[in-house]
Amino acid sequence: MKRRKFIQSATAGLVVPTLVGGFSAKAYAESPLLSALLQPGTDTDHVLVVIYLNGGNDGLNTLVPLDQYDHYVRARPTVHLPLAGLLPLNGFGSLAFHPRLGGFQQLFNEGKLTIVQSVGYDKPDFSHFRSTDIWASASDSDEVLGTGWLGRYLDSEYPGFPAGYPNPQNPDPLALQIGSNLPLLFQGPAAQMAMNLSNPDIFGAWPSGIDDPAPNTPYGKELQFIRTINRQSSTYADAVLSAFFKGNNLATYPAGNYLADVMKVIARLIKGGLKTRLYLVSAGGFDTHSDQILDQKDKGMGKHGDLLKMLGDASFAFQRDLEAMKLDDRVMGMTFSEFGRRIRDNASGGNGAGGTDHGAAAPMFLFGKRAASGVIGSNPVIPANVSVNDNLMMQYDFRSVYTSVLQQWLCVRQPALQSILLRDYQLLPLVKDGGCLTNVRELDSGNKGIDLRILTNPMVDRTDVDMVSNGGRALLQLFGPMGSVVKTLYRGSLSAGTHRVSVESEAYPPGNYYLRFQQQSDQVTRHLIIAR
Repeated sequence: MKRRKFIQSATAGLVVPTLVGGFSAKAYAESPLLSALLQPGTDTDHVLVVIYLNGGNDGLNTLVPLDQYDHYVRARPTVHLPLAGLLPLNGFGSLAFHPRLGGFQQLFNEGKLTIVQSVGYDKPDFSHFRSTDIWASASDSDEVLGTGWLGRYLDSEYPGFPAGYPNPQNPDPLALQIGSNLPLLFQGPAAQMAMNLSNPDIFGAWPSGIDDPAPNTPYGKELQFIRTINRQSSTYADAVLSAFFKGNNLATYPAGNYLADVMKVIARLIKGGLKTRLYLVSAGGFDTHSDQILDQKDKGMGKHGDLLKMLGDASFAFQRDLEAMKLDDRVMGMTFSEFGRRIRDNASGGNGAGGTDHGAAAPMFLFGKRAASGVIGSNPVIPANVSVNDNLMMQYDFRSVYTSVLQQWLCVRQPALQSILLRDYQLLPLVKDGGCLTNVRELDSGNKGIDLRILTNPMVDRTDVDMVSNGGRALLQLFGPMGSVVKTLYRGSLSAGTHRVSVESEAYPPGNYYLRFQQQSDQVTRHLIIAR
């Protein structure tokens, strides 16, 4: 059967037409070094599935801090979630999931989901476009990079791409982007790794028999590049369809769930032997300025609840499928969104159907058999009184998550790790035994028990702060209400013990501020009120 005929005649249970048609796929080439690292049966035969929550996910309603529930209700009179419906987390009585995130709750309670609290970056940008570029490129907020962090990763593994690909050692795509459009993410220093597969007709439209030499001119070089991409795309399309035919799903996926349909395809491709190791999928609609909740009697209903149910149910079914296939040792899922939402709701939309505006930090989730289950970080601080401009403070830089995933799951080592992310970042224990490290506790370096004590709070003119250190490199920063670093108060090495620094008001506007003390993989944050 021809590819196009197969696509036209496939049933709803056969999801490959969705893969190559309605979900707009992109394929990226594989390189010799990564192929050698990631062959089945080796310790680094790992797959990473990245789920992009497009629009800015509301972290406070995704994961509710029960120890500050009264402050949460006061800040969100319209969109807060009733206590009775929240889903508890085993071993973490101060946290609960949104009522419709049952899939995530079950994964967490089975020890297969990691929560990283309050992930963001300094000087957050509240534009969807710019913030998405920052997350895709792993840049600082005040710099613009023309490459993506996964593009630089691929370039470090595959110098010289796209010439010579595919080849017998590397017959399959390196990465598939399904239902997403983040070309910057896979842009390398020398080449764009992407080949756009936007609709089923493209499979019958590849040029053939183009063997005449290109002229030795700038035009000829561009023509040769286009021909190379055409040949790669046709070959990779055949490889994807071949793997789909060879694979099969062993778990039941929820009907009417877009994300589940895409994850079902990914599981089947992995089962079918496709050597692709990076997948990116996208779920849109998280820009919940209004209609975040629709029913004041059942606040789990509404736009945000529907999206979270889609995410949780799809991820749970995908994990069950991998387990049935005995592939769960090899696959890890990771979510990200370009930003979170403000602490205070905006009461927009009428009839009580409010929403939340663009914010700063929000939780990230990693799931899979090898995810280091539990919660990294403390509950975000919700002040007793918040304005419309107050944001949740960043606890972890998003590039700390990236660098930890690269090292612990994709097995990247220095100096390549620093060349990919351009700087050194805090390592977080994200992967348990079975990743690239012998034991996740290698990351701890014996650096537990740090603390931060504010001696006068609220502060008018000045206060003293005690840093309780276990020894090692340390960082103390003051964050303002909008989530940006106001001042770095200490950077350097500290011996074990208590060390005092002074914080001066320096004419800061009154409001809610935060102090963040970091030592290696550990950090602690404290709320500081500056008053007049």
